Amino acid sequence: MRASTTAPARAKADALVLAVAPGPQVLGAEALPRPLRAALSTDALTALGVTGKADEVVRVPAGEGVRAAVVVLTGTGPLQAGAAGAEQLRRATGAAVRTLAGVGSAALALPADDLAAATAVAEGALLGAYAYRAQRARTAESSKAPVASLELLTPLARDKALAAALQRAAVLADAVSSVRDLVNAPPNELYPETFAAFARDAVKGTRAKVTVLDEEALAAGGYGGILGVGQGSERPPRLVRVEHAPTRPKAHLALVGKGITFDSGGLSLKPPTGMVTMKCDMAGAAAVLAAVVAAARLDLPVRVTGWLALAENMPSGTAQRPSDVLTTYGGRTVEVLNTDAEGRLVMADALVAAGEEQPDAVVDVATLTGAQVVALGSRVSAVMGDDPLRTAVLTAAERAGEQFWPMPLPEELRASLDSPVADIANIGDRNGGMLVAGLFLREFVPAGADGERIPWAHLDIAGPAFNEHGPHGYTGKGGTGHAVRTLVALAEDLA
Repeated sequence: MRASTTAPARAKADALVLAVAPGPQVLGAEALPRPLRAALSTDALTALGVTGKADEVVRVPAGEGVRAAVVVLTGTGPLQAGAAGAEQLRRATGAAVRTLAGVGSAALALPADDLAAATAVAEGALLGAYAYRAQRARTAESSKAPVASLELLTPLARDKALAAALQRAAVLADAVSSVRDLVNAPPNELYPETFAAFARDAVKGTRAKVTVLDEEALAAGGYGGILGVGQGSERPPRLVRVEHAPTRPKAHLALVGKGITFDSGGLSLKPPTGMVTMKCDMAGAAAVLAAVVAAARLDLPVRVTGWLALAENMPSGTAQRPSDVLTTYGGRTVEVLNTDAEGRLVMADALVAAGEEQPDAVVDVATLTGAQVVALGSRVSAVMGDDPLRTAVLTAAERAGEQFWPMPLPEELRASLDSPVADIANIGDRNGGMLVAGLFLREFVPAGADGERIPWAHLDIAGPAFNEHGPHGYTGKGGTGHAVRTLVALAEDLA
């Protein structure tokens, strides 16, 4: 993407993108030539059925006096102030660029007179310019590629601050795209070993380091949670550690990601329809990897360590059984009452390992519970844990444009995790299942040097990590890359 001060009518592009607010009215219409202004008047837009609502994208002929062949009108909805307004611009731009797949170039003439607005437009465009085409064979030619060239029209084009913002936007978009690629990849190609190989490749060109524990190292180290979940598969598990370590870090943030590359439920088998999207059960680990790589590419002055707990949960003669007792890393025993509550088992090992390094904060990210989707739907994630870290996550999410909602960890639900034979059971009360899962994870967050538990937050992204419905804003179907921007923003805030 490049920025320029070119007037909208003179921009040399296949498509000129304009924003429309309810009214309807074209935002920034005063910069357009008179014939185009007349063609896009409120009366004309109303006659065309244009309303300016969010996710509405309409193409009209550019007409005389405009170099672009077509004008794309993208709805913003009633524009708000601050972070909410920035996200509206992000989504409106993303929706337009997403629908322009197959077009060679687009000029973006949305409101971009200040740095926040210009940054939002740039981010939305780059996030919308995505397509997963890796598995196409006979239909490859019919699958349209994203817009190849993007030009941001703004009076700030020569501003050094905008140049830095565009560089950051490109890094974030690359990070989100990498997560989408991983989540969309078929599970016969993406499994723990190949995921670990992807992590090694992902850090090339940065100073980030990757360490991989294979099944032998996991057994020697006592990682019973990851091994227990992975023992039913022919593809053994992995624990991957990724680290961005600047010379003088201002803080140390540990990130832990659930990486179940396919979740059949194990012997507690899911129904067939419940397995269809279970290639996405590694979205938390993918988000953690992408966030660490982004922190390295941005050279953030904060140490970020990522822990990817990777396993494939399969039923077989060697799979773990309900009633098995696992000894997790650190020595705590867990009675497995349901093998489909496996994410918390691999996360337990990784949380203890991450905490041993005494970070300033631990944040885990997981597609952990169906209860999250029931409670918050498919676009809003949950955040639980310790204040003020939970508040810091929410602040970072708002700035990034991702939707999170604070949830409690009621102490009265903890008793439902008591086991008669082990230190803890892997499931408890079905009511409040999302919260019970959070309480389980909390048990494995170690104490810091002061004897108090290390500040911890748990992000349940089960719904927003994978879009099963129609495209919206800058988000297409399939993997979304959710949580990456929040994690990077949190690292920036800690720095």
